[in-house]
Parts: sequence; structure tokens; C-alpha cells
Amino acid sequence: MPATAVDSATLLAYRQTAYRVQAPGRHAVVPAAPPPTLPFVLTIDRPSGELASLYRRFGLDCAGYVTACNPFSQPVGRWRNALRQRRLENELIRRGLVYFHGCGEHISGPWPAEPSFLVLGLSREEAAELGRRYRQNAVLFCGPDTVPQLILLR
Repeated sequence: MPATAVDSATLLAYRQTAYRVQAPGRHAVVPAAPPPTLPFVLTIDRPSGELASLYRRFGLDCAGYVTACNPFSQPVGRWRNALRQRRLENELIRRGLVYFHGCGEHISGPWPAEPSFLVLGLSREEAAELGRRYRQNAVLFCGPDTVPQLILLR
């Protein structure tokens, strides 16, 4: 594993998180297309058939899973997290990106669930750039193989 400023307990928590995809965002509705299979869960290092369906539906072959909550994994409270998420969502809307609301939820519970977005068509570099802008330790990137990879940013 590469050198990182992120402690091992936090890295383990990221790997034990269920990255849920729950509902279409503002630009995720395509006329005359079958509805996506929602909700579903992305798991690090495991391919996702549901994500493959979304790729086909939207004619895309990559995605990022990002949040603006709890910069550098330091809790900032519900109100600040909601504001940060709203800013991120507004940026996704401004850029005309197809996104889905989600929630990263640690399987054993010590970390509170974090609202997140699955953003279709986001390259690895774009996902990392968004994560850095919103002061995150890591983001997920999914390439054409639909396998979520943990991308460390610090």
C-alpha cells in the first residue's frame, strides 16, 4: 500500500464501508429508459452488475463516488456537512453531470453514515480533484470493469 497520511484504522474503515447508491439526482432521468436497479451497494475491489447497467443506460464507462462530508475524516456536524454536500451537488448540477445520491455506511457502526454521490462519467483524475477540493482523504473510482478502487488523496 502506498505511503499515506491516513491512519490504518481509517483506511480499514473505508474498506469496510458499504457505498450505497440510492436515488437519481437531478440529471439522472433519461426518457424512455428502464429505471435503474436502485438501491444497490458498491464494495471496494468487487465488480458491480448494477453499475454496469448504469454505464450502458447512460453510455458511459467510468464513475466516481465522492462526498464533501467530514473533511479529512474529522466530524464537523450535520449542519456543516449538509452545507458542504449542497455545494458539491450544486457543482455537479452546474457541470451537467449525471449523479445519484448515496450514503457511505460503515458496516460495524462507529462511523456515522455520510451522504455521498455516485457521479457517472467522472474520470479518475476528476474524482480525485473533487475529493481534494472538498478536503477528503480518499474517493472511489470505478473504471470500465465496474470495480470500485479506493483512491488515496493524502
